[in-house]
Amino acid sequence: MTGRRAFLATAGAAALAGCAAPAVEPTAFADHERHDATVGFVGDAMLGRNVDERYGRAGTDPAAVWGDLRPRLQSLDGVCCNLECCLSTRGQRFPDRTYYFRADLGWAVPALEAGNVRFASLANNHMLDFGPTALLDTVDALEGAGISSAGAGETPTTARAPATVSIGDVDVAVVSFADHYAEYGVTDDRPGTAYVEFDPESAESRRLVGESLERAAATEPDLLVASVHWGPNWVEYPDDDLRAFGHWLIDQGVDVVHGHSAHVVQGVERYGDGLVLHDTGDIVDDYVIKEELRNDRTVLFELGLENGTPVELRLVPAVIDDETVTPADGNEAAWLRETMRERSAPFGTEYDRDGTDLVLSL
Repeated sequence: MTGRRAFLATAGAAALAGCAAPAVEPTAFADHERHDATVGFVGDAMLGRNVDERYGRAGTDPAAVWGDLRPRLQSLDGVCCNLECCLSTRGQRFPDRTYYFRADLGWAVPALEAGNVRFASLANNHMLDFGPTALLDTVDALEGAGISSAGAGETPTTARAPATVSIGDVDVAVVSFADHYAEYGVTDDRPGTAYVEFDPESAESRRLVGESLERAAATEPDLLVASVHWGPNWVEYPDDDLRAFGHWLIDQGVDVVHGHSAHVVQGVERYGDGLVLHDTGDIVDDYVIKEELRNDRTVLFELGLENGTPVELRLVPAVIDDETVTPADGNEAAWLRETMRERSAPFGTEYDRDGTDLVLSL
C-alpha cells in the first residue's frame, strides 16, 4: 500500500486508537412522529480552522462537536450535509484565497460518523483549498468510513457522478454541484469540484446537470436529491435565477433540492411534486456572528417518508454556540420560527407549530 491510501490507513488507525467516538444507539423522540424513514438535511459543516484546533486535540471526543443536538441527529435514519472543508493534513494552499478550511481526518471522520452523516456534498468553494491531494484524501476518507459523497473527484466523470446511499429503508440518489469557484471546477487534467452556473437559460448547465440526473435516475432511487452550493453569502432570499433553476431541477424529477451556501437559513418552497430547501444554513462552524442576520441560529430539516414518499418536513431550531451546536428553545426558537415563516411566505409555504418545531405536511 503506497501514497494516499497508505496515509489514510495510518490516519484511520490512529483515530481508532485515540479519539474515535463510541457508537450511540438511535434515540426515539416523544415530541415527533417516527416515520418509516426520516432523513435529516443540514447546511455547512465547517470543521476546519478553530473547530479543527479544538476537537483535534488529543483526548477530545470528536462527537462533542454536535453538542446536545447529537441525540436528535442519531434518532434519524441518516443525515445529509455539505462538508465545507477538506479532510486531510496534506496539500498546498490554492493561491489567492482569503479563507482556507481544512480538518484533520483523524478526528473529523469519527465526528461525521457520530453525527449520523450518511451523505456529504463536496461541491463547494473550499474543497480545493489545499489542492488536489487534500481533495482526494477527503473523497477516500469518506469512502473508507462508508459515508457517501458527490460533487468532487479526480475526473469530470467522477466529480459529476451521483452518490447512492440507503437511509433506513429508502434508497437515495444525490447529485451535487456548486456555482463557485469556477477555478475549483474539475478539468481533464486536474481533480476538482462539479462546477456549474445555475443559470436556467444556460444550455451547458442544463446538459451537465441533466446528465448527472439521468445517471442518478437510472439507479431507480426512492428519493432523488440535488445538493447544490449556490448563491452568495449572507442573503436571506434566493434570487429569481436560483429559484428558476430549482424549479427546473424539480421538473427533471428531483424530489428534494438541498440548498446551501448563504450561511443563513432561507425559506422552503413546494413546487410541483418536489420540495426546495433554498438554503439550509450552517450546522457547525467558527464564524463571526452577524447580529442583523443571526447566522448562529439554524435549522435541522427532518424529512419524514412513508413507503418511500415524503409526507412531512419538520424544522427543528438549533443554535451554533462556541463551535458546537445545541437545540434551541425560548427566544431563540421563537426567532427561528418567525424567521422561517417570513422567509417562506413568498413561496406560499405555511407551517403548523409542534412544540418548538415547525411542521409542513406534504
